[in-house]
Amino acid sequence: MEAPGKMSSENPARIRRLIRRGEINQPTPGLAEEYSQANLVILPEEYAFEFFLFSFRNTKPCPLLDILEAGEVNPPSTPGADIRTDLPSYRIYRRGELHEETDSIKDYWRDDLVSFLLGCSFTFERALKQAGIPIRHQQENKNVPMYITDIDCTPAGEFSGPLVVSMRPMPGRLISRAVRITSAYPDVHGAPVHIGAPKEIGIQNLNEPDFGDRVTVKPEEYPVFWACGVTPQLAIRKNALPLVITHSPGHMFITDIKNEELSRDQPASGQFV
Repeated sequence: MEAPGKMSSENPARIRRLIRRGEINQPTPGLAEEYSQANLVILPEEYAFEFFLFSFRNTKPCPLLDILEAGEVNPPSTPGADIRTDLPSYRIYRRGELHEETDSIKDYWRDDLVSFLLGCSFTFERALKQAGIPIRHQQENKNVPMYITDIDCTPAGEFSGPLVVSMRPMPGRLISRAVRITSAYPDVHGAPVHIGAPKEIGIQNLNEPDFGDRVTVKPEEYPVFWACGVTPQLAIRKNALPLVITHSPGHMFITDIKNEELSRDQPASGQFV
């Protein structure tokens, strides 16, 4: 397989074909960097409205990019893609417990399943890099570190749970630039939710992420935290639905949506926890 750095400018359709054939099974940061990536939640139609309401009430971690109707496998925003095969890794949850991780969900597919694509912060990483802001997990060829916080999401029906955040370390002089850039992408988590002082949001040890990989935080750097689309997986564990399918953390769906299509000309002010 080609090195991730050499695939940053690849066409997303080709990346998805390689994923479908099992030739890419790694986390997706840095792949097809001009195109938006998405988190995935698939659940039975009877729970779809409650999950939609949960997303509506928690737009920071759950910004909706696309919804597929029950039984549909081809996202309207990405013609030709197949939601059942085009992610490198999926998680299958039964009654709130992780049942399996797999590279295809064809064997689990049912006509009553509704798929939600949620914005992912990998989308704005290219803009950060172009502005001279380091993306440490890409530099170290790792998955982004993700942490469970003690911040509660707003519940909706069966869905409730804590906010999950992703972390990118950077020098203090670059933080305002990162806030300005990511504020322009509200559909992919937008501005950071917290800067520095991880214990203030319930993170005891940066070296022990709940998902993803530990990355180096240099002495002159501060951890910067963004809302993360893994958040619904905590809500899923709590409500113990009979079947829910998600992406494995860091293993995203690469869409045909260009990053600039999700950028707002006038960035909103950052809101911090």
